Amino acid sequence: MRYIHLSLGILFVFFAALQYNDPDPYIWIPIYIYAASLCFLAFRGRFFKRASLAGILFCLAYALYLFLDKDGVLSWARDHKAESLVQTMKATKPWIEESREFGGLLIVIFSLALNYLKAGKK
Repeated sequence: MRYIHLSLGILFVFFAALQYNDPDPYIWIPIYIYAASLCFLAFRGRFFKRASLAGILFCLAYALYLFLDKDGVLSWARDHKAESLVQTMKATKPWIEESREFGGLLIVIFSLALNYLKAGKK
């Protein structure tokens, strides 16, 4: 389990590094660095239940916003027939950008949930 935390931490640092040319890096770099920090701490055996829960709640709220927004995930699935999210790396359509961001939040939520559950066992 320790190496899952390490792998996720490295993945989140990589995700954060890719955000420098994103339209809203001031949101995404802190989200990914927060998740990476908690994962690296978990790798070292230090779990912070409240910090993990706070991250989960923030990401759930933001994911709900991205899901319901007029150009969000629901619009992508319903109005744009689930157009491919990986056709090009540059997201020229807002529903593609928000759907990708939603996926990133799900990965962060999963990771923080692992930390939260592990903290409960300590």
